Amino acid sequence: MLKNYLWVFLISMVPLIELRGAIPVSQALGMPILPSYIISVIGNMLPVPFIYLFARKVLEWGADKPLIGKFFTFCLVKGEKGGKKLQEKAGRGLFVALLLFVGIPLPGTGAWTGTLAASILDMDFKSSTLAVMLGVLLAGIIMGVASLGVFGAIGAMF
Repeated sequence: MLKNYLWVFLISMVPLIELRGAIPVSQALGMPILPSYIISVIGNMLPVPFIYLFARKVLEWGADKPLIGKFFTFCLVKGEKGGKKLQEKAGRGLFVALLLFVGIPLPGTGAWTGTLAASILDMDFKSSTLAVMLGVLLAGIIMGVASLGVFGAIGAMF
């Protein structure tokens, strides 16, 4: 069982998969939902401070390197696009916009992209980390409910 928790923890740290993939995997492995949720949230949040503090600098450094330049440029462009879109839609409600951007489990939205966007937008560390954490908690609840089949049951009723 410890091995399964370790897998869920590691999956939740992977960019683009994150907690959105870790919770369904935990349910496929037959793990209890609450410990899976907690492990996934911790795993998803662990890289956030490092992403905020270092990702932008590393991506800018590697953007012109021969082997990694295309991927690093892709990541920078994605972060800038996400940040600009977020800022256009949010205006002064950037905190709530970031929370919802991270919290609604769609492809390409998550803690990694949200934190990179916050870094590119020069949001302060404390508020961006709090918004990302609340978004991760929201995404975890949505994915947990979806993994338990609640949405399917509601759909079957209508």
